[in-house]
Amino acid sequence: MIIPPPSRPEAAIQNIITALEPYGTPMEVIPRKRINWEHKEIPQFYLFKSGELSVLRAADGLVITTVYDQNLFGIAESIQPLRSHILRAETECTMLRLDASLGHELITEKGLWKDIAIILAYYTTYLFYRDSVIVQQRTYSIIRGHLLEMNRLSAELRSRVSILDYIQERTHLSRSSILNVMFALKSGGYIEIKRGGYLIEVINLPERF
Repeated sequence: MIIPPPSRPEAAIQNIITALEPYGTPMEVIPRKRINWEHKEIPQFYLFKSGELSVLRAADGLVITTVYDQNLFGIAESIQPLRSHILRAETECTMLRLDASLGHELITEKGLWKDIAIILAYYTTYLFYRDSVIVQQRTYSIIRGHLLEMNRLSAELRSRVSILDYIQERTHLSRSSILNVMFALKSGGYIEIKRGGYLIEVINLPERF
């Protein structure tokens, strides 16, 4: 069973960004730039304002998620550093950074640790959702889950990345496996795809195929 994705805690994220943004240093973030958790060996918070940013598993580059809305990164890494994942800009992004130690001070001063807990709970439940999509699932179920995920994106975002690239970056399934299911679904009238393999619309995806 694939569980639905969690709802973003918009209020908590906005509270943190509003509190930290005046102390942040703007960054020049070009497409495909990778961002590490330290700047000059000092742990950082990263405030993501706009653009398209992916979280990658450091070991093999698997895309864990891609964000398009304002967000905060570096909370968990500043408390329990694992360095198991990194950030990668997919487009030109507007971001700021600040020392994590300063971030902790400001969060304490402004009484925002509850908002931090809400955001971290969201990240945790998102990982549970992602596991439900890919762990111990058949190939079709994995592809179905990602097609439903793509269908929740705006048409403009769907036009930027092909179904094949989107799913392969997030699952490392073989190209042939993805294409076979894609074209079978297209032939059956379950999805609408435009030239180049870009998703127009999910019409109706069966649980099993």
